[in-house]
Amino acid sequence: MTTVRHEGARASTRGFDVDRVREDFPLISREREGRRLVYLDNAATAQKPQSVIDAVACFYLEHNANIHRGVYSLSEEATEAYEAAREKVRQFVNAPRHEEIVFVRGTTEAINLVAHSFARPRLRPGDEIVLSVMEHHSNIVPWQLACEAAGARLRIAPMTDDGTLDVDAYGGLLSERTRMVALVHVSNSLGTINPARELVELAHARGIPVLLDGAQAVPHMRVDVQGLDCDFYAFSSHKMFGPTGIGVLYGKAHHLEAMPPYQSGGDMIRSVRFDKTSFAPPPTKFEAGTQHVAGAVGLGAAVDYLEGIDIAARIAHEDHLLARATTALSDISGVRLLGTARNKASVLSFVVDGVHAHDVGTILDQEGICIRTGHHCTQPLMERLGVPATARASFAFYNTAEEVDELASALGRVRDIFHQ
Repeated sequence: MTTVRHEGARASTRGFDVDRVREDFPLISREREGRRLVYLDNAATAQKPQSVIDAVACFYLEHNANIHRGVYSLSEEATEAYEAAREKVRQFVNAPRHEEIVFVRGTTEAINLVAHSFARPRLRPGDEIVLSVMEHHSNIVPWQLACEAAGARLRIAPMTDDGTLDVDAYGGLLSERTRMVALVHVSNSLGTINPARELVELAHARGIPVLLDGAQAVPHMRVDVQGLDCDFYAFSSHKMFGPTGIGVLYGKAHHLEAMPPYQSGGDMIRSVRFDKTSFAPPPTKFEAGTQHVAGAVGLGAAVDYLEGIDIAARIAHEDHLLARATTALSDISGVRLLGTARNKASVLSFVVDGVHAHDVGTILDQEGICIRTGHHCTQPLMERLGVPATARASFAFYNTAEEVDELASALGRVRDIFHQ
């Protein structure tokens, strides 16, 4: 079984100083009842480096004001910080123009925005939207609602038993009725890295626009939206070591310009009269009301932090952790891995025979090990796998080989408790 995530990911881990990196993250040094915290729930939310915490605190301490509206210097400082964060994000994902970066609350809001502002007005009875079986609920339910309102339907691309998307079957679903494709870049439950560029090319050959859910991809690999050529790309700050409550929608400029506002109110208007309102151009058109300015500043700081770490080295470190965990857990009798695709990011889902996933998580928590248990907001995927829930360990570059070994040892004890 191989767990190489993509080309270029075989770089040596020798140049990566994980102990030094861990010093940047205050929370992971926490202890509880004499046990050191082992945080392995990074796919749900990542911990924050001190630089991000400081950036948010500094904004509130020194620059807090509303943006875009004040002519006084404090407001101008806040506006400058907010727009500087937008520019950092633009460069981070290689978007051509800053107008193509829309700040939203997170991946969920980004997908809803596209579903209801871009796709919904285009849908007619009999039209289709193509998803995959491994989608997060946030990339299912918005499209369901849009389809129900229009009399359209979803088509679902299947996967193989190891968690690899069936590209041929996906291509076979694309037709003259397909109005939209929305696919996860990296599965939050399985860690599978989908061949995003190929999937986009197949859709674009038929003139079909594509949204990619990048929530799990952006923290773990270099994302280039121009290289992917996707029409929309959505991701969240809190999974990439930034604050909660802020995220990003990248959209090609011509799409954003043609889309109606998703929400309305202050700041997103050009002029308001009782008989007619005209709207500001993107991205302001989609950022109604007072935005999470401090969150955007913190996101910008997270981008700075990630850009300061050699990406090949941190990818190699995460791949090393995933390979070590895959081997260690495979050697434990009664532990079964789910999702063994060749191209994976650092997510490992598993079940322990005869033990409910929630019991696994509870026992591990007593030993200071934080993992996620449940359906991971992917109930259709759980049904495909034939399980009600899994346990999931997800790694970040601040995790260590020793933590992987602690996870394996604890799972051995879980098995022994229930099978003695």
